[in-house]
Amino acid sequence: MRWPALPPPNTLLPFEATVRHASMTAAAQELHVTHGAVSRQIQNLERALGVPLFERGTRALRPTPQARQLAAVVRDALDQIDATARQISRRAPAGPLTLSCEPTLLMRWLIPRLPDLTAGAPDVTVHLSAGGGPVFFERDGIDLAIRRDDFPFPDDVRRTRLFGERIGPVCRPDLAARLADGTGLTDTVLLHAATRPRAWDDWRRLTGRTADPAAPAAQQTLEHFYLTVQAAVAGIGVAVAPYAVVRDDLERGQLAAPFGFVADGTGYHLLGRRPPEQDRRVHLLTSWLRARAAELEPGQSR
Repeated sequence: MRWPALPPPNTLLPFEATVRHASMTAAAQELHVTHGAVSRQIQNLERALGVPLFERGTRALRPTPQARQLAAVVRDALDQIDATARQISRRAPAGPLTLSCEPTLLMRWLIPRLPDLTAGAPDVTVHLSAGGGPVFFERDGIDLAIRRDDFPFPDDVRRTRLFGERIGPVCRPDLAARLADGTGLTDTVLLHAATRPRAWDDWRRLTGRTADPAAPAAQQTLEHFYLTVQAAVAGIGVAVAPYAVVRDDLERGQLAAPFGFVADGTGYHLLGRRPPEQDRRVHLLTSWLRARAAELEPGQSR
């Protein structure tokens, strides 16, 4: 045997799934086997290694540090096997792609454009999932994700830049005239989002504008970013919003941007585990997203 220390290969899949889920029951469901079968394979692996891999409590199953170390290696090996198998396979990948996207961008930019994807690439079916922050592709069953680069991307993730973030105050057109000279902000409700609380500070820093301490504006904070945009549409106040999520409202005349938009130095990227060339569906979706994203760059029209 070339690998004398290699544990029994049939124990590795149940072990990795158990560590990932912290549950033998969930691992058994994923692998379509019984709980007892998973338990026996874990015991076989522990006997082969001579160390316990889990701390078994009354209600919790906690992997040991050694188990987490081994599971990470097993997961990397499985990813490499999967990628190579896909590369050499003659069968074209089929089925829907799961695309995760930050909620506000998903609702206000991506979903309204999906009919264009259906018309241009009828063979590509997309399941949408709202989410933000770090992406756990394997754990959550995600194929691709759109994320803003306000956190570090892992080195092993494939990324395609889509567009740069541009932000600016938006409000109903009837408020825009008195805001155009900058004086109206002192007596207008400023809308904040709990998920991006520094939006107004960032805009002021980027444009060199300062708040008037003698006449501070009223403030209102809403839980989600997309709620501030909806509140601006309703005429409640003024929100700092990215161009991407208000572009359609601007074109319909529901919102106005009296100060325009300024780049904030961040950008949105399409993240994935494999190169688009390995999967025709991913290639088509990536090309479509890049084309739609190009419309968001300065000077481009719909």
